[in-house]
Parts: sequence; structure tokens; C-alpha cells
Amino acid sequence: MTRARPAIRPALALLTAAVLVLGAGACGGRATTHHKPGTSHAEDTGSNGRLLKADDGDGHRLRQVDADGAPEVDLAVRPDSEDGWNVHLTVRNFRFTPDSVGGGALAGRGHARLFLDGHPLARVYGAWFHLPESLLRSAGGGTHLTAGLYADDHTAWAVGSAPVRAAATLGDSPASPAAPPDDDTTTVDIAIEDGKVSPAPGRTEIKKGRTVRLRVRSDRDDVLHVHGYDKEAKLPAGRTVTITFTADRTGLFEVETHESDLLLTQLVVR
Repeated sequence: MTRARPAIRPALALLTAAVLVLGAGACGGRATTHHKPGTSHAEDTGSNGRLLKADDGDGHRLRQVDADGAPEVDLAVRPDSEDGWNVHLTVRNFRFTPDSVGGGALAGRGHARLFLDGHPLARVYGAWFHLPESLLRSAGGGTHLTAGLYADDHTAWAVGSAPVRAAATLGDSPASPAAPPDDDTTTVDIAIEDGKVSPAPGRTEIKKGRTVRLRVRSDRDDVLHVHGYDKEAKLPAGRTVTITFTADRTGLFEVETHESDLLLTQLVVR
């Protein structure tokens, strides 16, 4: 009599399939990343605040947290004795983490960004930052400096749907070493306040061939222009701007502002 074999083949096949499925899940699965699949560094989601649709005005989405224990920042500036400004950020409930920038958002961690008159200027990874005059010039000048706090995923920390920020005003340009006296230079200092020019517009006598140094300060943004010599410069509010040129042609040349249309002085070159 022939004995029937146990029906082990179907069971073995099912067991093999199960092992393969489990193996694929354990060994061949996609590695986890520092932000969730389907999100970019600027949109990493999680329990560390609520991601809003609004942004900071520069393309970085707001990450809202409760006011209690939220990151805070204060901003102070002071002239550097050699060049530019020293910027100091005092933070609370926040820690700078330059080694993890680009990672997921963690509560109270990240970096800061500086804005000059609303335009992006620099990223900051600590409490102190030196702002050189060259960086101010390349940014087109300005006086309103703002610092904002950002998470490692580049979202902006926010409270009440507003980014966590602080602001300070850059005053006069930092002092620079005094230039030696120059007998061949005529310096003209002019100030503009509330639409009034000081000293009152008049005529300045210049000998042909001399160097002219115009130093102008205005309480509003404007454009400074010297007719005849085609010299022009931006005039940021609250800062002294200098234009220097050689009076190599004779005649009457007006110095004025374009935006406020003010006559500052007339240069008489003989």
C-alpha cells in the first residue's frame, strides 16, 4: 500500500513568500531622512510648532509656536572702530545650532537672518556678527537692520502669525581715520531735514583744478546729483554720503536731490 506524502509544498511556498516580504521590508526599505518624505527643508513638519501658509516675505514659511516659551531676540548695533558695525543678538528660549542647519525643525533651535531695509543681507550662526561697510555698499545701503530667528529647516519661528524679529537703526557711518589736510580740496557739508537745506542754498566758489568733496546727510531716502559733472549717489536716510571729484571745467553747476527736488548749492568754477 502506498502512503500519501504530507502536503508540505504549499505550506513551504507560503512560508518562503512571507520571509521574502519581511526581508524586503527590513533590508530593502527606503532609509529615513532628516525631514519627512514629500517635504523640503523649508517645509519640514512635526510637533515643533505649526507650519502656516504665510511666509516671512522672503519665501520662508512661518512656523507658529505658543507665546509662552517662544524664541525671542533683541538686536543692538554699535560702530566698529576700524570698519562697519558690530551687531549683537541677545536670544532667549533659543540656541544657535550651525552644525544642524538643513535638518528638521527642533524647538528653540536654529539660526538668525539679517535684513537691511527689508532685503536679505546675511545668515548668522551666533550672538555676534561684524557687518562691514563693503557689505552695506554691495546691498545698496540702508539704515533699518532687522534680525529674525529661523529653524534648522529654514522656516521662520513665529508667534501670533508674525515672525520673531527685532530691529535697530544704523546711525552715522562709523568713524574712519581722519584724512590728512589737503590744501587742494574744497569740502562742502550739507544737511537736509524736514525738507529744509542747511546751510541755506547759495554759491560756492571753486578754483578750476581743485578737488571738491561734497558731504550730504538727509533725513529721508533720496538721490544726490551734481549737474554738469554727472556725479550721482544714493542718499540713504540718516547717513552721510560723500561725492568727490575734480573741478576740471568752468561754469555754474547745481547740486540737487532728485526725489525731493531740492537745490542744495551752486558750484561756481572759475
